[in-house]
Amino acid sequence: MSVEVLSFGCRLNAAESEAMRRQAEGAGRTGLLLVNTCAVTTEAGRQARKAIRAAARANPDARVVVTGCGAQVETDAYAAMPEVAEIVGNRRKLDPATWARSSSERVRIDDVMAPGADPLTDATPMRARTRAFLPVQNGCDHRCTFCVIPFGRGNSRSVPVPIVVGQVRALVAGGTREVVLTGVDLTAYGRDLGEVTLGALVRAILRGVPDLDRLRLSSIDSVEADPELVAAFAEEARLMPHLHLSLQAGDDLILKRMKRRHGRDDAIRFCAEIRALRPDAVFGADLIAGFPTETEAQFARSLDLVAECDLAQLHVFPYSPRPGTPAARMPQVAPAAIKERAARLREAGAAAFARRLDR
Repeated sequence: MSVEVLSFGCRLNAAESEAMRRQAEGAGRTGLLLVNTCAVTTEAGRQARKAIRAAARANPDARVVVTGCGAQVETDAYAAMPEVAEIVGNRRKLDPATWARSSSERVRIDDVMAPGADPLTDATPMRARTRAFLPVQNGCDHRCTFCVIPFGRGNSRSVPVPIVVGQVRALVAGGTREVVLTGVDLTAYGRDLGEVTLGALVRAILRGVPDLDRLRLSSIDSVEADPELVAAFAEEARLMPHLHLSLQAGDDLILKRMKRRHGRDDAIRFCAEIRALRPDAVFGADLIAGFPTETEAQFARSLDLVAECDLAQLHVFPYSPRPGTPAARMPQVAPAAIKERAARLREAGAAAFARRLDR
């Protein structure tokens, strides 16, 4: 065993996991198991800890190092595990010095809200792939009532446009054909850089790297999509006509209690606008089943949203309370109802996906 990685959660984590693997291997490390955790749901943490115990049994001589959002916000839970040798916070995990050698300090967690630039993720595709995930934004300035990710990632920070364009150019020179721009709150890109938007970044990449075959976006917040980004979908054939939307619910009161920034009609209108500009556009979405106080009628509006937005792919989250979040203090939906609603959403998503393939 040289360096093995267990990566949980989002595409941003996947890209960072690959960067950490390369840094550790480049430093000559062996017998290292890096676990990049997720904290988006309680279940994500449970699965990560279960996987750590299983991996440690299978590799008793491995040095297990835990990092990621779970390590950042649930430090004590991972520190209580005898299998874990080190815990590394999100602000240190992309620093090559972190992986150069083992540390005598078991827990290294920094304040993610502190100012300062983070180390950049290496612009290298994952092993044996011609698609590369490229992080261009990190952190989140919003405070949705169900979410702990800002406390794991800090406030929104963006990679400057010239650096991103240079990274894409390097990827294409190395054989990459498709680049996927990733981030925690991707449509917040550029707010910390001045008069820069995600649309401007997309245009700069396509203009500056003409040999790039395909550019794709990961999950976006539709209400934050800037006019230049919307126009790019109509005018740039190399910008892939697929958008994964962070919708979360289809009922306005539930969205308000989630502290989301859009309403039901905003989501429907956005999908119609993009589809009018780009008829081949395909939409996926994140939806939460059983958010606190959700009634059956309110859930039905989320279910109806699948057809009204013509969603082709769903990522369904059964709600689970995160300690310390406002939603965890709200009246909870019965676990059996949450499970049943999640199953109905997944069934609707499978049917929508089949209809898309049939077309």
